[in-house]
Parts: sequence; structure tokens; C-alpha cells
Amino acid sequence: MKKVKILSVFVLLFIGLTMESNAQELGIRFGNFSGNNVAVDGVFALGDFSRIHANVSFGGGGVGIDAIWHPLYRPVGNSDFMWYAGFGPSLFLGDPFSLGAAGEIGIEYPIRDVPITIGADWRPVFVLIEDTNFAADGFGLNIRWRFGG
Repeated sequence: MKKVKILSVFVLLFIGLTMESNAQELGIRFGNFSGNNVAVDGVFALGDFSRIHANVSFGGGGVGIDAIWHPLYRPVGNSDFMWYAGFGPSLFLGDPFSLGAAGEIGIEYPIRDVPITIGADWRPVFVLIEDTNFAADGFGLNIRWRFGG
């Protein structure tokens, strides 16, 4: 019951952040990360070339939460492709509990005729708490709906 309450709080927090911020994209992420392989995926703009890429994942015996700040978010040459790099906290609420720091580098393509963005990224994680280890197998595919433009 306690896990359900904690899960509910984080889901409500994620939904609230999505509604209250100037979130441009919300969708799903497939890949290996935070003990799970599917997540609710959101992008929250902080400016023209800075943003937060947040995930809430379910399964694997718990809830995974990642919030990656992308201080680098730039176009690839003159194309519509964008590349990004960043870092942030990675948390897994389950058994075993884990807290660490994640990095991320990726590329994405916003489809012009449909408000959908498709991206791929690599997210290595250095876990500091409960067990200290490093995981470099965090590859993901993101499919998000763009709001407001």
C-alpha cells in the first residue's frame, strides 16, 4: 500500500509539472533504464536551447524517475535534426532502491506535417546509493506529441 501511495504522488507530480510548465512534448520512451523498459516521457523547455527531459517508468519491481537537464540542445547543420546532451538525477523507488547520476546524449527529428517528435538516445547511469555501480546499456527510443507548435 505504501508503494501505491508513493507512486500516486510521483504520477500526480509529473502530471502537474506537465500541465503547469511550458511543456512542449509528452509521449513514451522505450529502452533499458531505471530498472524498467517503458516510460512516460516529457520535455519541458527552459529556453530556446535548454530543457528538461523527464521520465517516469513503471515495472521492474518499482518506479523509475529521471530528470535530465539538457544545457546543449542544438540543430545538426541546416537540417531539422536536433542533437542534445545533458545530465541529471536518476532514482529508482523499489527493491533495491537506487539513486544516481545519469548522462544523456541523443538526436531527434520533429516531423513537420504531424506534431510528433522521434528521437534516440544513450543514457549511462552512475549509481551512488544503494549499490555503487555504472551502467552503460541505457539506450532509448522516444516518441512524443508536440503541444503548442
